Amino acid sequence: MNEILTVLGIEEHNLGGFCGEWMGSGPELAVMTPIDGSQLATVQQVTEGEYDTIVSRAHEAFLHWRTVPPPRRGELVRQIGDRLREVKAELGALVTLEMGKIRTEGEGEVQEMIDICDFATGLSRQLYGLTIASERQDHRMMEQWHPLGVVGVISAFNFPVAVWSWNAALACVCGDSVLWKPASQTPLTAIAVLKIAQGVCEENGVDPAIFSLAVGRGSTVGDRLLHDRRVPLVSATGSCAVGYR
Repeated sequence: MNEILTVLGIEEHNLGGFCGEWMGSGPELAVMTPIDGSQLATVQQVTEGEYDTIVSRAHEAFLHWRTVPPPRRGELVRQIGDRLREVKAELGALVTLEMGKIRTEGEGEVQEMIDICDFATGLSRQLYGLTIASERQDHRMMEQWHPLGVVGVISAFNFPVAVWSWNAALACVCGDSVLWKPASQTPLTAIAVLKIAQGVCEENGVDPAIFSLAVGRGSTVGDRLLHDRRVPLVSATGSCAVGYR
């Protein structure tokens, strides 16, 4: 177990916020494995003030990222997919340890991440718009899609990594930044994934804040995210109660 955590950069005590730098000074969260009830690690959750800092940095990163040509965005996502291939066994094992899925399903979830990265890489060269006939002489109308901004992702414990990737890979090639609030039961897999994305971004000279993270309680971070006008789109996966909320 310790070898798996070490490969993925998970320490005994971890910070739960990321926006180009790691932070977290809120309540400590003990992460337990459902396999035998033992403690895997702890995560320092973010405060409301740190949440605001994270959103501001994610928006700042978006303002530049939206100007990067889509095929170059796709290249970043391609490299993230390759990095996931390198640690598929370890990340899949962490899904098993933290969430309780059997090993095959844990690795299968990571494979879904790899697959969506491949899809998004191709999509980065197919962000088409329509050219529409105009009633005016020598004029044309052109349809063009624009990035939204910071996209919020709230993921459930039973799909701790795949749901983020489905959203993040597509948002990334479309020029958006992403703010992830994972389930409180599964923050370690989120931290591991963000460290992978951080490494790829830094190697490519890209602001890592395009992939931001806020581990915190739903009553604080979750509610702020849902009502934050700086986050124009939120993708949430969870129970019916969460959906209604």
